Amino acid sequence: MTSLAHPLAIAVFDIDGVLRDVGNSYRRALADTVEEFTGGQYRPSSEDIDRLKGEGVWNNDWEGSQELVYRYFEGQGQRREAIALDYDQIVGFFQRRYRGPNPEDPDQWTGYILQEPLLVDAEYFESLTRDRIAWGFFSGATRGSAHFVLQRRLGLADPVLVAMEDAPGKPDPTGLQGVVEALTRHYQLPLDLPVIYAGDTVADMQTVEQARVMLSDQRRWIGVGVLPPHVATGADSYRQSYADALEQAGADGVVSQVTELTAAYAKSLIGG
Repeated sequence: MTSLAHPLAIAVFDIDGVLRDVGNSYRRALADTVEEFTGGQYRPSSEDIDRLKGEGVWNNDWEGSQELVYRYFEGQGQRREAIALDYDQIVGFFQRRYRGPNPEDPDQWTGYILQEPLLVDAEYFESLTRDRIAWGFFSGATRGSAHFVLQRRLGLADPVLVAMEDAPGKPDPTGLQGVVEALTRHYQLPLDLPVIYAGDTVADMQTVEQARVMLSDQRRWIGVGVLPPHVATGADSYRQSYADALEQAGADGVVSQVTELTAAYAKSLIGG
């Protein structure tokens, strides 16, 4: 077993919009998919996608794509039950855009996933370890996509990860709990160590709220909202409204980029 001397906290990270900029990848694939399945009649804007995700229940981009297609046709006067959509076709189209024509083979991925700027480096996680913070990942991304960024691009060795296939979707806190339990076993951590979850969506912060209600009251569950790049570089009013939405959903603090979540910042939250 590995131990972490005098641990300060557990930090769990979402991936998309937090560790990597998905504005020109996942979000672009979502827009492409909606445009395809509405016959080219509707392509959602970045603001449209933010509004959808602001509802807190569309963390899965395949389901979000389908929902926007449904809403477009409902706006044209059609009943949802009369709209012939094949979810598997939606997923397949999305994956070919995001991963490329061979979506099951990471060695042959040529899609938008290759165009994702990283928002952190391995040194950031090394610094957390030095500062006595155990860390892992809970993401709605597929395991293949998450491993691509964590292991291939960031070079993290066997990170603790709960991905789409491993747990119910957010805001269900089961996946978050799974990461915390795995880190607790691995590092022999105290059962009352505070947990910080960093994410960029309302659903992420609602996950923290659900953890507070449903999981052990021995711990403090702390939410840190991270402004995704398209928001962090946007107009001040949009940044503020996005941050307000994260706080209303349960964030204890909001940062412009995840690297602002340092040991010093963690201590300020834990001590607050």
